[in-house]
Amino acid sequence: MTIQKKTALIFTGITAAILLLTSCVAYVFMNVFAFQDFYKRLEIRGIINAKAKLSQHRFEVGEVYTEIREQHLEPLPGEREFFFPADSLTTFRKLNVSKELPEAFYVRLKEGKTVNAKNGSYFFTGLKYYDGKEEYMIIIGAQNEDFIRYARKLLWVLVTCCLCGIIIAYTSGIFFSRHAFKPVRDIIEKAKTIGAENLNQRIEDRKGEDELSELTATFNDMLSRLETAFETQNNFVSNASHEFRTPLTAIYGEADVALSKGRSSEEYKASLETILSQTERLQQLTDSLLNLAQTGFDGKKQNLKKIFVMDLLHEVKNTINKIIPGNNVQINLGNIHEGGNNPAVNGNYQLLRLGLSNVIENGCKYSDNAVVKVSLRIKDERLYIKIEDSGIGIPRQELKHIYDPFFRASNTGKYEGYGIGLPLTRNIFRLHKGEIHVESSASNGTTVTLSLPVA
Repeated sequence: MTIQKKTALIFTGITAAILLLTSCVAYVFMNVFAFQDFYKRLEIRGIINAKAKLSQHRFEVGEVYTEIREQHLEPLPGEREFFFPADSLTTFRKLNVSKELPEAFYVRLKEGKTVNAKNGSYFFTGLKYYDGKEEYMIIIGAQNEDFIRYARKLLWVLVTCCLCGIIIAYTSGIFFSRHAFKPVRDIIEKAKTIGAENLNQRIEDRKGEDELSELTATFNDMLSRLETAFETQNNFVSNASHEFRTPLTAIYGEADVALSKGRSSEEYKASLETILSQTERLQQLTDSLLNLAQTGFDGKKQNLKKIFVMDLLHEVKNTINKIIPGNNVQINLGNIHEGGNNPAVNGNYQLLRLGLSNVIENGCKYSDNAVVKVSLRIKDERLYIKIEDSGIGIPRQELKHIYDPFFRASNTGKYEGYGIGLPLTRNIFRLHKGEIHVESSASNGTTVTLSLPVA
């Protein structure tokens, strides 16, 4: 069942419940009012009849009461009237009518209260009447046929109105839900036409601040991320294929040339050295891609331990000394060293060493072994490592691409590299709930700030 139909049914159910509740309340209150009104009519008839009977023997006004009763009080269906002295109540109870009334009726009547009772469709009212000399009991009963007919008509009207109201509510619910969910259907139809081959398409933006506008914006944002991911993946595959093909082509060509005819030992040695060099390049590329892939795993799967940062930086410095013997890396620990503190972070030692080495090695390489400053500070429970160089920098318009695998700035032509270092470092620091921030411009050097939460 569609949400549209569910909405219409829920709306109809709520409307039906309200109509039924309102009708029941109206019917109950009508019954109560009708009963009270009929009892009051019986009470008035009883008093008038009593005055008429007593006045016939004592006053001339009795003729007036008799005339009022005969002319204006039409007999009610099944009307019965009992008028007797109060002290003969016990005798009256022996009559047949006493069986139609409960014991409580006579008890309250004897106490002098006006009492009402109902037996099926027959209504009784009893009261005491004092004429100044003697007390009398009046019990009058009749059938309320007018009420029964009125109640049946009212019930029929209420049931008809409820049924009509339910039908109108369902019809209105279908209409309004169809109108309300039209934008959702439009989004669904548009989404069905979007696939991997046309991720550049977007759902038409809706103006406003309602949930549908938010849904459209969220869906378009998701499409943008998917499009970027697909483009990055395509570029990654294309570039990876190209990077792998270059050393493989060199290896294949060198081996083919070496085997095409007999050669001297020096020529064979030169060919093997070329093959070895290209194989090492291929090995480095494979290791870099493997590391990049592994850092895409969930951080909870990593072996995280407490790492002292100064020890880590010294280890990175030793690694750089082996790779680039003539480097000018300067580590400044600032007030951290003066206070005798050795801050620690939770992480994977090998991965953090690899990430820091990538950044510092880039600083050395692209500045032609000029001074690379590494500084350390702690602020707001986070550790900040800043690496500054005075090398060739990165053109500002290309900064947005620095985390794309295999991307290399346009001014790095004479330097070897694969464009994997920064994406790898960003992944490593993300695994450790850290961040990386790069500031650079062409010919003005590069500043990389890495941050990690303090253990």
